Amino acid sequence: MRRYIALLISLIMLLTPTQVFAKNTDGLKLDCRSALLMENSSGKILYEMNANEKVYPASVTKIMVMLLTMEAIDRGDIKLTDKVVVSPRAKSMGGSTMFLEQGEIRTVEELLKGVAVESANDASVALAEFLAGTEEAFVEKMNKRAKELGMNNTHFVNCTGFFDPNHYTSALDVAIMSRELLKHPKILDYTKIWMETISEGRKEPFTLVNRNKMIKSYHGCDGLKTGYVKESMYCISATAQRNGIRFIAVVMGAPSAKERNEMAAKLLDTGFAKYESITVVKKGDIVGEIKLPMAKPEKVKLIANEDLKILLEKGTKINYETKIELFKDLKLPIKKGDAVGIIKAVEGEKVYAQAQVIVDQDINKATYFDLLEKMFKIYLNLR
Repeated sequence: MRRYIALLISLIMLLTPTQVFAKNTDGLKLDCRSALLMENSSGKILYEMNANEKVYPASVTKIMVMLLTMEAIDRGDIKLTDKVVVSPRAKSMGGSTMFLEQGEIRTVEELLKGVAVESANDASVALAEFLAGTEEAFVEKMNKRAKELGMNNTHFVNCTGFFDPNHYTSALDVAIMSRELLKHPKILDYTKIWMETISEGRKEPFTLVNRNKMIKSYHGCDGLKTGYVKESMYCISATAQRNGIRFIAVVMGAPSAKERNEMAAKLLDTGFAKYESITVVKKGDIVGEIKLPMAKPEKVKLIANEDLKILLEKGTKINYETKIELFKDLKLPIKKGDAVGIIKAVEGEKVYAQAQVIVDQDINKATYFDLLEKMFKIYLNLR
């Protein structure tokens, strides 16, 4: 019966999405505990209000769950097709769920959809247990990753967002982990799903319905995560992209879901109205080469590991050039894909943007015979 009730509620939500109207963006006045607007490519903060204040994140917590899962997939530790057996603990989760049963087998991808779309607590715990053995061990990984990312006002106690006085974050930290998650663009395939029914291997089908109504009501919005518990009020990390520029809007502690979405829309509107992006280098472009005389090969191409974009206020004109800086004390061997330096867009001493550069193949230390062969070729060319 509860499945049918949940489906009925979901259908009602589908038929009546929250409309977002955000016309006035000058002199932002936001009725929430904290907020922040960030441009995704550069990480530049364009607006902030109480951005470092500690707040309760509710299900916005699950951005870190999605991040750790996507990182594990990209490392090759797990696959989207891997089978996960639902534990009694995962099944016992309350709040928003996808009604997983004990012993039910679901793929990592299906659980990711459950987290990203339905904000399913049972799916979040199932992924945590699959990745780390227990939720407690997974939470340790969450806190470790938060520290690595410089999320200095964050401490996680669980992977669901259930209230705990020691489970907190800040608007800035939410933006930081959101930006890190967006480095795995595959996640947007899930966060932008509006509805999807999972029926295979289930006694009764369950329809996931996206909790983030902004993907329907705000042009260009394709993620990321909403959250609510009474202690946190209504929270969101919303992202949208138009004309090659992407912004992240974080609103924490809004009075209602409608007002939360309206405030996030105001922030995004501000970004799109005032700023534009210039793409200097695209991810995958050859930007130079590295020469190491005692290496094999001696010369290797340098590849941009991410887009190099300059964020400008509309109407601004600049004269820039690109500059590559290799890391000091590079040590061999260097593996294909390793970062060896950065490429910058600069004007004099001013740095507009920078991106990592990687090598396109393995570089190993030259052997005695490699050096002998090199000297012999030089000798032949001199004759």
